[in-house]
Amino acid sequence: MSPSRDGGAALAPDTAAPGAPPRPPHAVLERLYRLSAVFFFAYLFFYYWTSAGGPTLLAITLVPVTFVLFTLEELRNDRFYPRLPAAANHIIAALYIGASIGVAVYMHAEYIEIGTVRAGIWSGTDLAMGALMTALIMEYARKRYMPLFILNIVLILYAAYGSAIPGMFYHPGLSWGRIASAMSVEMSTGVFSNLPQLALTLIGSFILVLSALRAFGCVDSILKGASQIAVRSPHALPQAAVVGSIGVAAVSGSGAANAITTGSATIPAMIGAGMPRVTAAAIETASSIGGQLMPPIMGISAFLMAEFLGRSYFDVVARGYAPAIIYFVGVAVSVYLLSTRYRHRLECVSAEIMRWTDWTNIGVFLLVVAGLIGLMAVFHLPPMFAALDVFIAVMAALLATHLVSSARNRRVSVRAIAAPLGRFVDAFANMTADLTLLLATLSIMTGAFVITGIPTKIGSILIEAAGINLGAMALVAFFFGALLGTGLPPAPTYILTALVIAPPMIKIGVDPWVVHFFAFFIAVWGELTPPTSVTAAVTAKIAEAPFLQTLFHAILICGSLFVLMAGVFTRPALVLEPGMAQIEAMLLIMASSIGLSFSIQARFAERRSIDVALRLALAAIALVVLVHPDERVAGLACIPLAGLVGYWILRRRDAPVAVPTGAR
Repeated sequence: MSPSRDGGAALAPDTAAPGAPPRPPHAVLERLYRLSAVFFFAYLFFYYWTSAGGPTLLAITLVPVTFVLFTLEELRNDRFYPRLPAAANHIIAALYIGASIGVAVYMHAEYIEIGTVRAGIWSGTDLAMGALMTALIMEYARKRYMPLFILNIVLILYAAYGSAIPGMFYHPGLSWGRIASAMSVEMSTGVFSNLPQLALTLIGSFILVLSALRAFGCVDSILKGASQIAVRSPHALPQAAVVGSIGVAAVSGSGAANAITTGSATIPAMIGAGMPRVTAAAIETASSIGGQLMPPIMGISAFLMAEFLGRSYFDVVARGYAPAIIYFVGVAVSVYLLSTRYRHRLECVSAEIMRWTDWTNIGVFLLVVAGLIGLMAVFHLPPMFAALDVFIAVMAALLATHLVSSARNRRVSVRAIAAPLGRFVDAFANMTADLTLLLATLSIMTGAFVITGIPTKIGSILIEAAGINLGAMALVAFFFGALLGTGLPPAPTYILTALVIAPPMIKIGVDPWVVHFFAFFIAVWGELTPPTSVTAAVTAKIAEAPFLQTLFHAILICGSLFVLMAGVFTRPALVLEPGMAQIEAMLLIMASSIGLSFSIQARFAERRSIDVALRLALAAIALVVLVHPDERVAGLACIPLAGLVGYWILRRRDAPVAVPTGAR
């Protein structure tokens, strides 16, 4: 499937040509892909076990292999160059694969020479091989992420012809050899740098676990478990989307992937029970966005944050639970308020039958989360090794369960036993390769940024525009990040936002944790930024609802994300250090989020004037709880906030609410 802005999968593969029937993948292509995927998995597993050679050698060897996997995947699914004949596709693919293998072999063989003897005085062959890999990565970006491709082209041209730009963005211009080296053989930037290394090492080890869970049906079992909750009450049915998303988010880290996984079950269930299509899609959109926030995965951006700050990934995870709880509590409250509007249309739905294998899968999923946290927090195991240990344990447990289930159903055969293993290798190779290529694409962008000095120049503009007023600076930074989010996935949005805002904010005394979590929240918001939200596009397609209406309703539901952006500055203890201070900050921000959710979604009176007055009063109190510098005053403001919320719960939740005509 075509990837989304955050590296997840979109709804459907491209078609071959208008009116042309899809061609079945050739058996040879299937075998080539499987062999390449097995080699890719085996090489990485050996690295996770031994760390032999280090991450740089790993990257220069496997980044070309990821392009081979991408080429074979596109070719076997008729998405390579659909306008060209099959023979032309095969010839071009053979050239790409040959070039990739040539780069991998040369770079691996010359690794020591390139990094030591010829460092800074690279040969023409070194630069040619590096430029060839960069060109292949750019072709990947052109096919998958056109905005990134265009941005990289602009940045590369700017690096070469900066002398033509007037004003503060002027620079003398760099030679094409310097640009080629910065994009490849320098290793500190470009297609073999830290970002693709991160995808292959730390993130890849976590994808091992996720791929095992998906291949053996654990995600499906989580959805079945959510359906058990849905039958309890009309209010529980929409909450199943929230609960299911929390479970899937913990191991996906992707809003679009979350929407596809849970939305395929929850959206039809909500619509079938009477929920308007737009509302059902918006609920799943807001719930799925939390996939970027929920530990222990937290999306690509959280891994990048650890890299930027020079801290362990567990340090990020330990601080990430409080914001994730605030977000999902805010979404759950908004969903509850929405469900009361349509309770007379919501009917009980039947739950899917839970078999013993489903309960086992859910148990394994819970053990995975507990194991990852325990190994990193209690035994202080590095994240990559923690993920590897958990993978070995979970793979053994799931394989044993699969064998027992096959034996009980009298379906023991080599094909039946190998099927989930094949799915696992496919999922692991596809996700890891695509993510590595995406981060290699981003490395081209960051390399061009670094060698041209753009972050420093934009940072000076940011300081000049906002002065030393932190609020104004944060507002400018938000609009900068939101603008990036309209065309870029969360990961590059976070990278660019952090590169631009971190130096000036840290310079005026803001803690780095606060700055980077703020950039992280902006990147998550970028997944919902109009008009290019892939998550909303996915849910709207599933619900057959208008996209823009879905997006607008989702923004209203996930208001807690905006509360987090402000709260990280007004209550910095939320992310500075785990402990009681963090819990106190979390409770205050959560109270503010609940109050604002009620002010947006609840209805307090039949008369519009009274209703608006009460909602504005509640919003004002919630803002006092959020922004007042004295925590005692903020705590006291929680009393009238709780009073207004309690009033609605006691008096208004059973009041009939008219449903707009045509809401479905």
